[in-house]
Amino acid sequence: MSNGFVMITGASSGIGKAFAAQFAKKGYDLILVARRKERLQELAEEWTKKGRKCLVLTADLAKKKECRKIMEEVEKLPVKVFINNAGFGDCGSFLETDLSKEMEMIHVNIRAMHFLMKQMLCQMEKQGEGSILNVASSAGLFPAGPYMATYYATKSYVTSLTRAVALELKEKKSNVYVGALCPGPVDTEFNKVANVEFAIPSITPTYCAAYAIRKMEKRKIVIVPKNKMKVLAFISRVLPQSLVIRMTARQQKKKRSR
Repeated sequence: MSNGFVMITGASSGIGKAFAAQFAKKGYDLILVARRKERLQELAEEWTKKGRKCLVLTADLAKKKECRKIMEEVEKLPVKVFINNAGFGDCGSFLETDLSKEMEMIHVNIRAMHFLMKQMLCQMEKQGEGSILNVASSAGLFPAGPYMATYYATKSYVTSLTRAVALELKEKKSNVYVGALCPGPVDTEFNKVANVEFAIPSITPTYCAAYAIRKMEKRKIVIVPKNKMKVLAFISRVLPQSLVIRMTARQQKKKRSR
């Protein structure tokens, strides 16, 4: 018995892999998307043995044609949930960070996220139901992030787009849900790729995914695991933005110097 398919980008590790486990246990079949084929196949084999159907799609989402290829593969499938998770960050002074890496980040964190969200949203509207969760970050709840400037900007895009589309769907009385997951530090490979270490304790990917699913079921639009991050996000809204940006800069410098 299947509840339909859940498609997860960035499924080979971290939060994406944790979402795959959580949804498989709930009776969903899996569409697993990432660049690393071997990891995806290992994950697919694990859940196939437990009775779930698994479709593996390898793709580099920084490339437009590979995003289109993904949608061509799934347009006829009953995708009930889409976890729009692929993304990465980088830490450093804007004058010193690598431009090619930043452009790739923009392509993955914004362009691919936007394209896949829009295509999947249209597909779900036609089928009359569905849920989309865009994985943003607590970075998307702050006005700006010096020393992770591009990453913060991309995640602000995700949260802003999600909030706007969610309201449009509500006014349309659509049966499709759209939300944004905005976690603080999570114990994943992100930290190594972004070259950061966090002062705030990380949560596990399993906790993050399970918490997000519970809030999705309640149709929460902006999902922030852990009360400490909720408090910090609230403070960032009530204090002067210039002060919040300076405070954020100090924290980012500490991440780089550990």
